[in-house]
Amino acid sequence: MDLEGYTKRALRRGLAKEVIERTLAERILEVRDIPLNSAVRIAQAVVEEAERTLCDRERSGVTMGNFGVGSRGSGDFYVHEEIARIIGKTSAIVGSDQLDDSGVVRAKGELIVVTVDGMHSRLSDFPFLAGFHVTRASLRDIYVMGAQPVALFSDIHLADDGDVSKVFDYTAGIGAVADVMNVPLVTGSTLRVGGDVVIGDRLTGCVGAVGVASDQGLTARINAREDDVILMTEGAGGGTITATALYNGCSDVVKQTLNLKFLHACDRLLRDGLVTKIHAMTDVTNGGIRGDAEEISKTAQVKLVFEEEKIRRLIDPTVLTMLDDLQIDYMGVSIDSLLIVAPAQLEAEIKSTLNGIIKVDQVGHVESGSGAEALRDGKRVTITPKFRESAYTPVKKVVGEHADDQEIQQMRARVDLAAARALSKKEQMITYLRTGDNLPDVSC
Repeated sequence: MDLEGYTKRALRRGLAKEVIERTLAERILEVRDIPLNSAVRIAQAVVEEAERTLCDRERSGVTMGNFGVGSRGSGDFYVHEEIARIIGKTSAIVGSDQLDDSGVVRAKGELIVVTVDGMHSRLSDFPFLAGFHVTRASLRDIYVMGAQPVALFSDIHLADDGDVSKVFDYTAGIGAVADVMNVPLVTGSTLRVGGDVVIGDRLTGCVGAVGVASDQGLTARINAREDDVILMTEGAGGGTITATALYNGCSDVVKQTLNLKFLHACDRLLRDGLVTKIHAMTDVTNGGIRGDAEEISKTAQVKLVFEEEKIRRLIDPTVLTMLDDLQIDYMGVSIDSLLIVAPAQLEAEIKSTLNGIIKVDQVGHVESGSGAEALRDGKRVTITPKFRESAYTPVKKVVGEHADDQEIQQMRARVDLAAARALSKKEQMITYLRTGDNLPDVSC
């Protein structure tokens, strides 16, 4: 529980300090086995700090949950486009505006590729799996840019009442992938979630990776071209499928996700020099095929056409059975396949190279136009991201995948305004740092 957040909300509602302190003490005693007077003293200190730092900053009125941020749907993508707008045009070879999962910069003639992935939020109670899957995801993002990963770094945040063993298990999960792929974990940070004012044992964190690439080998999404073919490898999922299995009572499916086939496949493509011929690569994660196809189309300004039945055949049978049984749209959820966009004449060589490492097949092609379509029962059907990715846990099914169109437009307008205010703050601070004049108000 966020004691500080609760207190500030209560203060804004005008609740009496004594009422807030009493309620806080009760909440603390639900989590901690400490004397009543100790809980009261903590509660009083939290209220004291909250009063001093109560900030009436201008808000958008749109919450992360309501707008689907982090839920890998159209709301999430919209916010990431606004983030890219705030960042602006930079000297990066591949920047945030291109919607890839990694960025690329040039340093002393070399192309440096950098990425970071957050652990799956529902794997807090499964720290080894959380560390394993977020590391695999981070390395995937480096590989699909056509780069060779050279280092990993981690960030771990465990709430105040969390057992230290979670930190060790999380790190062990990272280490298992790092050691097998021979990519060292070189640095990181270990902190508490919210310091002293968040009680509970929630774990969160991320793993980042650094790679090196050549100008000839970059496989950014923007390079997808008309008349290319689309190949896809078999996918058994990662953190999302693991969470799906655990929270739906299908824990036996988790073992299907515990492999490094994707990484070994990319490593082989690199070593055999095929990345210099492949146009673009990505992992099927951001809201599934629906989300990734939309982002590739938008970035490369082409249309992607998929054969849906071929995609079904490339999902691990055990995973696909679970998704079908739970009525989860496999086109809108992360299945962690490798998607390769390449010249048609390269198809046979890619298949031959990956033979014995992972199943791969052609699942579509690229043509002129925009958006994405799927061939279903002989007809073309437009595929677009849902507002949130396919609901894959009981809680997500209650929250839902869609939102009212009018409500979405209203929220987008408020999001636009909030992003514009942030950009203005950034520009005012840049002016102050360069000239020393007119320090902007950034305290709230």
